[in-house]
Amino acid sequence: MASQSILNAHLAKTLSKGSVAVTQPAGCPEVSLYLFDPAALEGPISHEEAQAVVAEPAYWSFCWASGQVLAAYILEHPELVRGKTVLDFGSGSGVVAIAAARAGAREAIACDIDPAALDAANANASLNDVSITLCDDWQQPPGDIDLLTAADVLYDPENRSLLAEFRQAVPRVLLADSRLKTLGDGAYQHRLTREARTWPDLHEFEEFNRVRIYLAG
Repeated sequence: MASQSILNAHLAKTLSKGSVAVTQPAGCPEVSLYLFDPAALEGPISHEEAQAVVAEPAYWSFCWASGQVLAAYILEHPELVRGKTVLDFGSGSGVVAIAAARAGAREAIACDIDPAALDAANANASLNDVSITLCDDWQQPPGDIDLLTAADVLYDPENRSLLAEFRQAVPRVLLADSRLKTLGDGAYQHRLTREARTWPDLHEFEEFNRVRIYLAG
C-alpha cells in the first residue's frame, strides 16, 4: 500500500528496522491508525539509531495517551465539533482531527510542523474514510477556526504560553494534557480525567497515563 510505504520511508530515516502497521489504540479503538510496529524490531537497535530516535523522534508513529482520550471525548460529545471548523494543533498521527471529522466537523484540519506527521495524518484519514485538511502553521490556517484542539503540547515549559495564545486566537479551545496537574490558567475548565497509555506502550511513568480534558471559551 502506497501510504504505508511512504510512512515506512519516513520511519527508516531514524530507524532502519522500523515499520508501521494498522492498529487500533486501546484508548480510542474506533479509529484505526498506521503506527510503529514493535514486532518489526529484531534484536536491539544500534547506538547510532538510538541517538537518531532520541534526537528526531517520529512522534506521529505513536498515538499518545492524551490524543487517544481527546479523540474518544470528541466521539462521545460530537456536539463540540458538529458543523464547526476544527484545527488540531500538533496533530501527530492525526487521531484527533480524524475523530473530529467523524463526529461531523464541517472541516477538520490537522496542523503539524513535521511533514512526516502530515503524511501520517493524511494516510490515517484515508484509512478511516474521512477527509481532513493539512496545515503546517496554526497561525495561518486555511480559514476561520471555531475550535482549536491540542493534546500533550505542554511537555516543554516554554510551551505554557500557548495557553493564552490559543485563547486569544480562537473562540474555543479543547485541550488534553497528562504532564501538568494544574494548568495555571483559570480560563480552562476541567471536564474529565481518564486513564490511557501511549500506543504502542512506551511504559511511561504512571502519572503520564492520567489525562485531563479542559475546555476554554
